[in-house]
Amino acid sequence: MLDQKVFLSRKIFFCSGHRYHINEWSDEKNKEVFGPCNNPHGHGHNYELEVTVYGPIDKKTGMVINLTDLDAILKTSIMKPLDHRFLNYEVDYFKKIVPTTENITVFCFLEIQKLIPNGIDLYRVKLYESKDLFVEYYGENHDFKNKNL
Repeated sequence: MLDQKVFLSRKIFFCSGHRYHINEWSDEKNKEVFGPCNNPHGHGHNYELEVTVYGPIDKKTGMVINLTDLDAILKTSIMKPLDHRFLNYEVDYFKKIVPTTENITVFCFLEIQKLIPNGIDLYRVKLYESKDLFVEYYGENHDFKNKNL
């Protein structure tokens, strides 16, 4: 049997609140740039996060990664720090970085990547803020040269 590598994806759901705001800007500039997302009381979303790993199928288990292990990684790296949190105040990463969908996606990738076992690659994270707005992140080392985007 040939060594086979496959992509495996898992979805999770979490809820977070946030505010788009840059402290160095005036209130007027923040309102101009961020509009209603600059509401001082924040706003929230029901996020959907799709995580895709890539790796060899283990010959004994038939799995790239045990879903129980992947779920534990996602609980530790995403659910615990982000679910039902106001990101600007409760997550250190976002105290100085605007918690846009783009920045939340990068955060998710970096946090998950820390816990992925050796021999498995975190290929992509895809974060849906709503059904018609999502961001994909493949990490800094992804090669897009031969991709048709």
